[in-house]
Amino acid sequence: MIAISNLEFQFSHSDFRLGVPSLKIAKAERVAIIGPSGSGKTTLLQLVAGILSPARGTICVQNREINSLGDAARRAFRVAQIGLVFQNFELVSYLNVFENILLSYRLNPALRLTPEVARRAKQLADETGIAHRLRYFPHRLSQGEKQRVAICRALLPEPPLLLADEPTGNLDPTAKQLVVDLLFQQVARTGATLLMVTHDPEIAARFPRVINCHDFAAGGAR
Repeated sequence: MIAISNLEFQFSHSDFRLGVPSLKIAKAERVAIIGPSGSGKTTLLQLVAGILSPARGTICVQNREINSLGDAARRAFRVAQIGLVFQNFELVSYLNVFENILLSYRLNPALRLTPEVARRAKQLADETGIAHRLRYFPHRLSQGEKQRVAICRALLPEPPLLLADEPTGNLDPTAKQLVVDLLFQQVARTGATLLMVTHDPEIAARFPRVINCHDFAAGGAR
């Protein structure tokens, strides 16, 4: 699913550097990325998503070398192949829950909104416990409910790769565990790969595989 080789990345006008000599993640793996603040967790996720591009090295996702693609091609690949879940939810305040779940289908011509997609959106809302909130606007939702909306939106296109950046960071202990349960259930159902950044050791302990940014070889994350 993911193969990284000889990757080097550095932000302009910054001492931050990330180096990943080699990293492979198989299809359907569930992997947590841990490490202290500033160690490169989110940067690594954004590199895999094609949001950032490395100075050198290769990043292959689904046997596609995404860092060799142009901006438009990377965006199209991301829409078709990757689901993104962010800590701050990124919900649109003037859209209700159902409209937020469908948002990527409204914005991206690569995705076609059909009655079957709408039916699947309602099914996801039911499975994640927010079916009774479909007509609510974000300001009426709890933090946990907002995160479930974001998860539904990411899962709706049934992407083979799901990237989650600290999705439990703003949640209480009970809601944290529920969000992880939901992610695990959905990726198991679709056979997707899950790569999740977390600073929470209890959450990381639930993953079969954990990658610590400090485990990279010399010249790696700093």
